[in-house]
Amino acid sequence: MKTIAVIPARYASTRFPAKLMQDLGGKTVVLRTYEAAVATQLFDDVFVVTDSEIIFNEIKINNGKAIMSLKEHESGSDRIAEAIADMDVDIVVNVQGDEPFINKSTLEAVVAVFKNDIARQVDLASLMRHITDESEIANPNNVKVVVDQSGFALYFSRAVIPYLRDKMVGVRYFQHIGIYAFRKKALLDFYSLPMQSLEASEKLEQLRYLEFGKKIKMVETDHVGIGIDTPEDLEKARKLLV
Repeated sequence: MKTIAVIPARYASTRFPAKLMQDLGGKTVVLRTYEAAVATQLFDDVFVVTDSEIIFNEIKINNGKAIMSLKEHESGSDRIAEAIADMDVDIVVNVQGDEPFINKSTLEAVVAVFKNDIARQVDLASLMRHITDESEIANPNNVKVVVDQSGFALYFSRAVIPYLRDKMVGVRYFQHIGIYAFRKKALLDFYSLPMQSLEASEKLEQLRYLEFGKKIKMVETDHVGIGIDTPEDLEKARKLLV
C-alpha cells in the first residue's frame, strides 16, 4: 500500500498573509512542516503542492519535493487531486502546511484505518476530538461531527450538532480535526464532482464527499494541533522552539 503525504500550500491567507513563509526558528513555517512530515518516516514520499513560486522555490532550494498547481483551486482537496492524478499511489494523506509540529501518532492513526480495512469500505479517514466546553461547542469555527455506531461520519457542521433538546440524554460532542487520508479514487472523484448546497452553505469541503456517498471513517484522538493562523499563533510557536 503506497502511501504519500501532500502539503497543500497557498501563499495568500485572509487572516495572516504569507504565513507559510514566516520565520520559525531560522526556517520558514512551510519548510518546517515539510521536514516534520518526512521525519515521521510514515510515507513513501512527501510533496508540497502550491500555487506560489515563492513557496515552490523555498522547498526546492532546500532539497525538498514541490509541485506547482496548474489551475486555480477552491480547496486543498482539489489542489492535491490535480497533483496526484498521474501518480502510482494508494493512500494520500493531507498534511496542513501551517502545522509544523506534526504529531506522528495522529498520522499513524489515519493511515492504520486503511491497513485494517480489509473489505475496502473506507474512502477517507479523519480525526475527531471530544469537547465539553460550551463555548468550544458553540463556536462556529470549531467544526462538529456526528458519527454512526461504526464510527462513520453522518454529518459535519459549524452549528451545534446534535441539538440538545433533552438535557437528560448523555450526548458527546466531537470537534473535527482536519487531518485526512484518502484513497486515491475518492480524491479524484471529489475533483470531478460539482459542489452541492450543503458544502456551499457550510463552506466545508468534506460535505461534498458525504453528499456523493463517500464513507468517512472517524478516529477519536485527544491530540490538539498547533496551527499557525495568526501572528499570535506564530509567536507561541516560536516560544516552543526555544
